[in-house]
Amino acid sequence: MGAFCEMSVVPSEKLDAPFARNPRYLLMTAAPARPWLVLTGLAMGVTVTNGFARFSYGLMLPAMKSEMGWNYAQAGWLNTANALGYIVGAVLTMVLIRYTSPGRLFGFGLITTAVAILATGLNAELWWQTLWRILAGIFGAMSFSTAGALTAGLFRDDPRRNALAIAILFGTGGGLGIVLCGAGLPLMLDRFGPQVWPIGWIIIGIISLSFVPLGLWSARQLPAPALSQTKAAPLPLRRIWPEMTGYAGFGMGYIVYLTFLSAWMTDQAASAGFIAAVWVVLGLCICVSPIVWRPVFARHASGLPLALILCCIAAGSALPVVLPNGPALLISAVVFGLSVFMAPGAVTNFTRQNLPPESWGAAIGLFTVVFAVAQTVGPYGAGLVGDLFGNIGVSLLAAAGLLLIGAAAALLQRPLK
Repeated sequence: MGAFCEMSVVPSEKLDAPFARNPRYLLMTAAPARPWLVLTGLAMGVTVTNGFARFSYGLMLPAMKSEMGWNYAQAGWLNTANALGYIVGAVLTMVLIRYTSPGRLFGFGLITTAVAILATGLNAELWWQTLWRILAGIFGAMSFSTAGALTAGLFRDDPRRNALAIAILFGTGGGLGIVLCGAGLPLMLDRFGPQVWPIGWIIIGIISLSFVPLGLWSARQLPAPALSQTKAAPLPLRRIWPEMTGYAGFGMGYIVYLTFLSAWMTDQAASAGFIAAVWVVLGLCICVSPIVWRPVFARHASGLPLALILCCIAAGSALPVVLPNGPALLISAVVFGLSVFMAPGAVTNFTRQNLPPESWGAAIGLFTVVFAVAQTVGPYGAGLVGDLFGNIGVSLLAAAGLLLIGAAAALLQRPLK
């Protein structure tokens, strides 16, 4: 989600916030001559850092688990390792942004993430896989966390276009990676056998490297930041704990579905073609999800949007287990896809409507840390539960339960004003 609520999420109504009033940096007013081409390059960066580096692992997991004899905990560990790297990368970005431009961090993160994806296919040992999953998390966080800051400079005088650009960046950018991997990987592994999974990583790495030139060009078209001296007010932590708790539930729960969906479908003897179809539907729904939820965000300043989204994600997670048949799986992909990338949008919407602009950067950073820490628990914990019961479907149900607990907490959140 993700991916998700990183420093990169930008409010749609005011282009100068949180970045223009962020104590870390201020985007200058110049805009590039070809903003839509610039946006394409930035969205390709999100495709690499989210769609490829983070979520394609769920498609590769059944083959890797089968070939190397992993249990579910070992398989889940690699996505936990990626999440741990993401925490490190997010913190590094918050520090480095004081000394260098978002464009440089975006470019560095994009190149190194592509290399990390490619390197994942060069050695099957668990230590090697762990190393590169961690590095992909670190480098991916650097690029993903700055993509929105760069996009904020594209349409500074047109709030509607700015909102559209942000929606394209995270919706289409993230969803495209899932569509591409979903359409190709299951069929390739079915045609040539699970032993070719390293080639899958190499192919994804090569595609990622092909996206790098346009991404680097896009980052160079945007102005360097100038520091702002505005001080942020202290955050009202006691009053926003329900939203933080709900977002923690999101972090723990959503990643289980994206990690183990293919493994569950493989256990149910689903065909490679059907697995591919489910993932393509999932990715396409992620691409259009901002259109569905934008009216809800506009009407509510409470925790209700996050609660509704978490309920939908929970339903999408549980449906494959409760009704393990083809139509239910497709419905699951639709419900989950239309909701999962909107949780960070709900948190950003809450921040924008309830806190002063000078506090937006700090609040989004806090939500990022809460999310990043929570998502490290999900994959490995779900793997342990799957091993304990001998059925990864139990883990999907447990994840749905965590999401519902998060939804209940979010419902307690009232508007601050």
